[in-house]
Amino acid sequence: MGPLTGLRVVELASIGPGPLCAMLLADLGAEVLRIDRTEPSGLGVPMDVKFDVSGRNRRSVALDIKQPAGRDAALRLIDRADVLIEGWRPGVAERLGLGPEVCQARNPGLVFGRMTGFGQTGPLAQAAGHDLNYIALTGALHAIGGGLGGADKPIPPLNLVGDYGGGALYLAFGILAAVFERSQSGKGQVVDAAMVDGASSLMSIFFGMAASGAWNVEQRAANLLDGGAPFYDTYATADAKWVAIGSLEPKFFAELVQRIGLDEKYLKRQYDRRCWPEMREAITALIGAKTRDAWSALLEGTDVCFAPVLTLTEASAHHHALARGGHIEVGGVTQPAPAPRFSRSQPGQPTPAVKAGAHTDSVLAEAGFSADEIKTLRAAGTAAGD
Repeated sequence: MGPLTGLRVVELASIGPGPLCAMLLADLGAEVLRIDRTEPSGLGVPMDVKFDVSGRNRRSVALDIKQPAGRDAALRLIDRADVLIEGWRPGVAERLGLGPEVCQARNPGLVFGRMTGFGQTGPLAQAAGHDLNYIALTGALHAIGGGLGGADKPIPPLNLVGDYGGGALYLAFGILAAVFERSQSGKGQVVDAAMVDGASSLMSIFFGMAASGAWNVEQRAANLLDGGAPFYDTYATADAKWVAIGSLEPKFFAELVQRIGLDEKYLKRQYDRRCWPEMREAITALIGAKTRDAWSALLEGTDVCFAPVLTLTEASAHHHALARGGHIEVGGVTQPAPAPRFSRSQPGQPTPAVKAGAHTDSVLAEAGFSADEIKTLRAAGTAAGD
């Protein structure tokens, strides 16, 4: 059983970081129940449930919580939970009668996890946005982009930095911190997880480097970790593929110089920025002379700090991922395995995502609803699903 076995979580359906946070908790053994809408929300990217990887490992009940009977049914389910996850704009849960005051008055130990872009307070709290907007405010987006010296535009880093790194992970971290604190105080609390806060926190090291003068805040691709340094960048190979070189430290750079045949004159000038354009040109020519697989055979597993740049399909078939069981098949779809790993508490095999309301009747019955109550909710359109 996973380390979170016994933790009960209710997830009010949302998009992006909320579902991934719920997946992370469920992957580690938490019992996650998602309360879905009875009708599609129109948010997010429509997808066949089979491919909804972040929706795996939970049951679903479909309720119209805008109706008093639906709200009351949701509250009865929340009464039995340790954790509630919601990802709506500030004030929406309160208007629906599902805010922290109401829920925690009924369930004082409830940890109420709130996921937003801009946070529960502040002048932008009510503004619409997506990952790209949130990381734009943190300095993260400005720092990411190609073109030496930052000549090209900022590049959206998928939605990893805001939605998932600064959002889902910080929400999960905050929830578990609050659960730990509850073990001492006996009281629940509200976790205000904002993507602008989490993404900003992820930028901590760069604020320090900027303050020290070691980071050029005005230009992209002009620093050690943003592609500005020729020994920490990606290079095209002879077969039009790519490899990643991360030889930051002198001992690793020395290994790179020796193994690819780079002129040893660069050893003493590794950090001399005046030398970087010339060094980059030399590395580009050398790497471009062989295929990606040829470089992998020569450099992978060495102290060069090397990796081939793989597609999603290639990543799941790479020998290291295969050896660690890094990917699994769930419902016929290849996807990342639960992470992290534990020495004793082994999570079970994830179950596929289900359609909204797939467990409506059974979940309500478990929560103490009578057959007549369930029938009445369905007749009124307050409850739905298979």
